[in-house]
Amino acid sequence: MAYGSEGLSIEVPDKNVVKIMRMTDKPVISDPENETLRMIESPIGSQPLSEIAKGKKTACIVISDLTRPVPNKVIVPPIIKVLEDSGILSEDITILIATGIHRPNEGEEIVTLLGEEISAKYRVVNHMSRDLESHELLGESPLYKAPMYIDKTYLAADIRIATGLIEPHLMAGYSGGRKSIVPGISAFETLKVLHGPECMGYEKNTEGNIDGNSFHAEALYISRRARVDFIVNVTLNEHRDITGIFAGDLDEAHLEGVKFMSTQCRDTIDGPVDAVITSSAGYPLDLTFYQSVKGMTAATALLKEGGVIIIAAKVGEGIGSPEFTKLILDTKCTADFLEDIKDPDKLVLDQWQLQKFCQVLEKNEVWMYTEGLDSDTLSELFVTPLDSIESGIAEVLKRFGEDARIAVIPDGPYVYADVL
Repeated sequence: MAYGSEGLSIEVPDKNVVKIMRMTDKPVISDPENETLRMIESPIGSQPLSEIAKGKKTACIVISDLTRPVPNKVIVPPIIKVLEDSGILSEDITILIATGIHRPNEGEEIVTLLGEEISAKYRVVNHMSRDLESHELLGESPLYKAPMYIDKTYLAADIRIATGLIEPHLMAGYSGGRKSIVPGISAFETLKVLHGPECMGYEKNTEGNIDGNSFHAEALYISRRARVDFIVNVTLNEHRDITGIFAGDLDEAHLEGVKFMSTQCRDTIDGPVDAVITSSAGYPLDLTFYQSVKGMTAATALLKEGGVIIIAAKVGEGIGSPEFTKLILDTKCTADFLEDIKDPDKLVLDQWQLQKFCQVLEKNEVWMYTEGLDSDTLSELFVTPLDSIESGIAEVLKRFGEDARIAVIPDGPYVYADVL
């Protein structure tokens, strides 16, 4: 199982395993840096980056924060090379970390993201969603009427580039593309609407779907208003090797990446199961309980009502943000919480993740193995603590019988698991 940086070995009885669900093997790109350069100059639905950069004086490159395993050290250098070859000076290139509502990345974390050379040579700044003064209002979104606040550092640049990873996402269908902007560099005032109960609760805003997905549509609209001149997105396999590079137009290049990723990440079974053993995709996605919710939501499509999710997540940084931690520990009844959040005056940071978690708990139980939180704390988080995955399996067999059907998803939310 993907668990922390080291992984976790588990044993599951052969007779109970309906399927071990994995990504489809795709060829790995052998020279990804040169392939990135090639795609930048032969993009999808766009002029080459070198043409777009002609005559420009300043550039902003948006990258994902530490919670996403984007190979920035591979894809950022070719982007910078093209910009500098086009006449933009190194001191006029800014790298903006799209933290969304996460904490900033500092010090050695920036070196981890970008490497020694780039982190030392170029201006690297964090997006700060709760600093409204660092954002500019671009109007109101068409569907949910969200105020469209975007980071001023990004908007000040002559050329605006977004990078990212395309993978299944619990609300956006797939990450990448427009998600670098929303939530990546949007203000909290924007996100509290687009991560609010109405948008989060819409039935089409789920893993693996962008058709009719209202979050996708709103985020794309806002990203177009913010003007994304060029994107560079990648797809990864379960070993974090690059299988695809998609560069060019915000919408067209992203859609090509989604189309490719949907053939790589989707796996199916022939009917619902009693239990799913899954993960939160290991480091860095399983750093917090908050992020582990993505592994839970990705498993629900496979389960019978009343089934059990057994999840392994390292949770090395605890429950999550102070706001999420207080919110979940103060919540005594999930049904009451789902009712309370309908009142916009009660909205707090990160409540959307608790909303998704509560929606899981409406139909299924969650049992967790982790080294990051003690049993008493886990019990306060509405999950059953496990000493081991195997002890959870034993309980599943007691509850559902010796012939219980179990599906296993070693890489958790990186796999779009579905029932035929």
